[in-house]
Amino acid sequence: MNNVFEPATLGPVELRNRTIKAATFEGRTPEGLVTDELIDYHLAPSRGGVGLTTLAYLAVSPEGRTEKECIVVNKASAPGLARLTDAIHETGAKIGGQLGHAGPVANGRSNGVHAVAASRMPSPLSMQMIRQATATDIARITRDYVRAARVMTDVGFDVLEIHVAHGYLLNSFLAPKQNRRKDGWGGSLENRAKFARDIIRCVREEVGDAVAVTAKIGMTEGSPVGFSMPESLKFAQMLESDGHLDALELSAGSSLLNPMYLFRGDVPLKEIAANMPPLVRVGLKTPVGKRFFKAYPFQEAYLRDKALEFRKALSMPLIMLGGINDKATMDQAMADGFEFVAMARALLREPDLLNRMQAGETDIGLCIHCNRCMPTIYSGTRCTVRKPEGAK
Repeated sequence: MNNVFEPATLGPVELRNRTIKAATFEGRTPEGLVTDELIDYHLAPSRGGVGLTTLAYLAVSPEGRTEKECIVVNKASAPGLARLTDAIHETGAKIGGQLGHAGPVANGRSNGVHAVAASRMPSPLSMQMIRQATATDIARITRDYVRAARVMTDVGFDVLEIHVAHGYLLNSFLAPKQNRRKDGWGGSLENRAKFARDIIRCVREEVGDAVAVTAKIGMTEGSPVGFSMPESLKFAQMLESDGHLDALELSAGSSLLNPMYLFRGDVPLKEIAANMPPLVRVGLKTPVGKRFFKAYPFQEAYLRDKALEFRKALSMPLIMLGGINDKATMDQAMADGFEFVAMARALLREPDLLNRMQAGETDIGLCIHCNRCMPTIYSGTRCTVRKPEGAK
């Protein structure tokens, strides 16, 4: 059994412990560039004891942004990214970056260019049609991943996390009811998985052992039209057989199909709707909109049972996430054979939680899972319960 607070190796990277600050939208890049506020956001959990902090969604292509404020990895964003990695390294923590293409989760109207997906579909975000990716698009986007991976490696990232979950572009190719293609990227799971596998292989070939390469995959999207558990297990086995990854992070849910399946707990629908475009805001007030944000009760390690199925089927390192707030949960994850644990809301409420756990000051996080942090991604992600530093 591993000790969660002992040093650990992730591929070629030595981490001071087995805890990871999971990627969560920060809402601190209004110009699509690194800001002091973004650096401070990641410095807080890094100084607070996390082994690895993860910079959330970095787009490889302009149309792959979730919206126009999203960082695109290129020469313009590189200096700020280097400033961020330098700052994190000074704390003793390592830093990863979540690399991806939003695909159908991109807001084409905000980005000024139509979103792309495995197959043509309507966008509830932009009220436009999402076009089907062509063979030319697929080749270009693959090159974009490689180019972005090189930039991130050169500016000092320790880990590259390839986003293959939550309904984003690569995930849209995997889901059989969303991928209606008749070419070599559609039909069988082998065909539907080809795009993601090729990108992971090309990224690894580009960066070699200079950095760790991981992937975030969805064990299930929690929807009958999403990628499901049986095929996700087979996909994970393909990735293990390919041998290009240093670990898999096991997630669930879908930004477009069932977002609360990942989060669990309260649904602050009023606050979420207030931050959406007018037409989406109206839609969320209807019964259909309320069903979209379906409520799931919170419990510690709520994805554990599903993650254990992956643990049984795979020998490669796995990162467990989902409802990890307490030291006992972390210890259980280690006993279950997971190599790392990823946390998000618990560290948003208490950035120094891990330091205090190691010091024996507490074993239990204070997050109440109200999810009122979710709507703040548009104005600077924060815990709305925790008092600002210095407040009485």
